[in-house]
Amino acid sequence: MPTGLRALGLKGWRTKLRYAAMTLMACLGLTVATFFILDAVYPPKLDRFNTVSSEVVGADGSLLRLFPVENGRLRRAVTLDQVDPLFVDMLIAYEDKRFHDHTGVDLLAVLRAGWQALAAQEVVSGASTLTMQVARLLEPRPRTLPSKLIEMFRALQLERRHSKQQILEMYLTLAPYGGNVEGIRAASLAYFGHEADRLTPDEAALLVVLPQSPTGLRPDRYPARARAARNKVLARVVGGIGLDAHLAALAARAPVPPMKQQPELSAPHLAARLRADGGAPLKRTHIDAILQKQMEALALASARRLQENASLAILVVENKSRKVISYVGSADFTNTARDGFVDMVTAIRSPGSTLKPFIYGMAFDQGMAHPRTRIMDEPRRFGTYAPNNFMDTFYGEVTISEALRRSLNVPAVAVLDRLGPVHFTETLRHAGARLALPGEEKPGLAVALGGVGMSLEDLVMLYAALADDGQVRPLKLLDAPNQTAPATNTTLLGADARAALRHILTGIGAPGDRLPRKYQQNPRHIAFKTGTSYGFRDAWAVGYDGGYTVGVWIGRPDGTPMPGHFGSNTAAPVLFDAFGYLPQAPVTAPSSGFLTAQALPPGLKYFDRPQLSVLTGKRVAPLTLAFPLADSVVALTGGTTPITFAAQGGELPLQWFMDGKPLPSSRWSRNATLMLEGPGFYRVSVTDRNGHQVSARFSAQDTLR
Repeated sequence: MPTGLRALGLKGWRTKLRYAAMTLMACLGLTVATFFILDAVYPPKLDRFNTVSSEVVGADGSLLRLFPVENGRLRRAVTLDQVDPLFVDMLIAYEDKRFHDHTGVDLLAVLRAGWQALAAQEVVSGASTLTMQVARLLEPRPRTLPSKLIEMFRALQLERRHSKQQILEMYLTLAPYGGNVEGIRAASLAYFGHEADRLTPDEAALLVVLPQSPTGLRPDRYPARARAARNKVLARVVGGIGLDAHLAALAARAPVPPMKQQPELSAPHLAARLRADGGAPLKRTHIDAILQKQMEALALASARRLQENASLAILVVENKSRKVISYVGSADFTNTARDGFVDMVTAIRSPGSTLKPFIYGMAFDQGMAHPRTRIMDEPRRFGTYAPNNFMDTFYGEVTISEALRRSLNVPAVAVLDRLGPVHFTETLRHAGARLALPGEEKPGLAVALGGVGMSLEDLVMLYAALADDGQVRPLKLLDAPNQTAPATNTTLLGADARAALRHILTGIGAPGDRLPRKYQQNPRHIAFKTGTSYGFRDAWAVGYDGGYTVGVWIGRPDGTPMPGHFGSNTAAPVLFDAFGYLPQAPVTAPSSGFLTAQALPPGLKYFDRPQLSVLTGKRVAPLTLAFPLADSVVALTGGTTPITFAAQGGELPLQWFMDGKPLPSSRWSRNATLMLEGPGFYRVSVTDRNGHQVSARFSAQDTLR
């Protein structure tokens, strides 16, 4: 061939090569551009990875309860530091040994798998990298060639957007492990009963291979298959990840777990409550996991000794920090006959007599009374309200200390009457207690005996203030370091009042009290108060020592009465048993001179100044008006209407007055009748032999107009 033709031919080939290279570069550029456009338009969908089970954990990080996600799947969030490094090394060595080198798609593995498939006319080995498996787990698709190409594209996207550690965490969160279990942490709990941060070689190998066939290799259903697959992993990785042949042989002889374990169910009411509040899926509480189990066992055992369908709640709080360290919402969460799903820690119930310490405490604070102040316990009317004692027994003149220890009703109502029920309840509300009254009804004197709705949680909150510094602070359910504290704390009772109440409530029960004998000595010096609501619907006991406050409620969630069960014989024993599981706090003597004063001021010797007969010198019942009541309305039926006034107590003879003018009536009768002139406002007064006088202002209205 002539030299010119040869040169022309070479020049033609160079041109073709140049065009081919340019075409190739253009195709590559177009491919890259297309990838970036598609990557921007169709980013990876991470919804499944971001949707994880809500977890509630205790103070030590132990799992209290795990809530499933969609379709009942248990999928726990995973970070790499929560997984045993042996497992991670074994996973990479077995599934994707070039994981740290490729960009999502392992071209060598693709070529190898393709060659093997052509040679054998069937699929011999897969080419999926861990990143491609993550792409499939994020967006499950049928196993077809188009799906595989999409997975490759998604894998390249994931590698561009996320680090290798993040991709591993996605896999460890989403990998299927049989049934409703997804992710390494849920699987480790289900099959081995512990977290994934400490795995033996046999456990790690089983968890590596199980996602390849989550149903067919389940060890609880197909133990032989699971063992063979696990040992295949051990044989392949031995010697390459620091696992020597001896350890691998021992691991290969280990049995596989025979059954799946159920998720933990501890403090279920608290867990459900925190989950309903929303926020982050991980809820860290202050619950002491061991104490919680002890309290749950105590609640169940105690409830089984009671009548059918009875439930029981226990709340334990650390005084200084206000941390809730045990929360038992019912005796048996899964028992529908006991309505175990109802959280009786938050349920609104009648608190019985458990508010009496706060009534007396406020009276101490306001200088109305002293623990040694004497007060009458006798039948008495407060307007239309006539409280009675629990056992229909009255004790006459007692000290306020005795009245509180015996939980006498009339003295408590008398003190509340002077404090004012509205003032008392508003003080509690301002401190943070949630009080429930029917409709728009105003609080009355029945509040002293349980005529208001409260929760066990709020009662314990108030008693924890008594046990500590007097400041009412919300109980801490969550361990939230960044949580802002309340702007202000309310001091409910001063130091003198708290010292007095501790001294009174720590006193040993008087003879004949219904507190079981074995608890009457109170060696721990627990200050406690019991309560029983009207109709035996609620039995309460709330107590505290230097370290802890414990509240106990017993009853039926539907409000059905439990005759014969009251606070001192039913709830108090559970309270003392609960304290038996707590560290004993040192006993501190009252530091206040309030209790040790030798002589009381004259105004504090008696709550009501004693009314003495001028004839006998003995105490007589206080003079009161039975009708009309103060600020009441008297109905007229047209024209002049005879009205009969009535007095109680005092000593005859009596003198009645209407608007300051004496009434013509029998001085030896406690009744007086008067013809009112017509509608209007009037003031009636009565004075007894000893000069004691009471009066009431009322209005008369014509009902016929």
